[in-house]
Amino acid sequence: MALLRAASPSDFGPAIEAGRVMLRTPQMSDYPAWAELRATSRDFLMPWEPLWAPDELSRASFRRRVRHYLRDLREDVGYALFIYDKVTNALVGGLTLCNVRRGVTQSCTLGYWVGAEYAQQGYMTAAVRAVVPFVFDTLELHRLEAACLPTNTASMRLLDKTGFQREGLARRYLRINGVWQDHILYALLDSDPRI
Repeated sequence: MALLRAASPSDFGPAIEAGRVMLRTPQMSDYPAWAELRATSRDFLMPWEPLWAPDELSRASFRRRVRHYLRDLREDVGYALFIYDKVTNALVGGLTLCNVRRGVTQSCTLGYWVGAEYAQQGYMTAAVRAVVPFVFDTLELHRLEAACLPTNTASMRLLDKTGFQREGLARRYLRINGVWQDHILYALLDSDPRI
């Protein structure tokens, strides 16, 4: 794994390369590929995500999103990364480390999405495995949390395969597709074996 870190927070943030994937902070130049992938994957993604805004795929909405990502990066509260196939340079999905908490907690939450045409091809497994050393070795966090719907078997398999431990059920935890829904909680600790 190669980890490249920006020289300063005003730069574009971390870039992580491992195996078949490269992860890096989103930039405005990513808009066309992002909008196309999200549009063609809309039906695939909507059951697992918050409701999409009417202007979800607009350039203005993407610009706001990128500004938010860069502010989170500067403030060390979140790290958004787009996932690319290293061979084709195709955008295949995204991964977010959000709710970074320091102090006695030293943890963050993992979120992710993959385009429909790239699902179940190992991209997200490679991306999650690539980001774990960044979380524990670079950010020096203690705990990486994730949650998924009980019906999302692909997500449960991903978390199991990448070493996360199931911790329980959170009732009506997140509002997904317009409905408050239960989620299965997972976590990976810095002391857990890395798979």
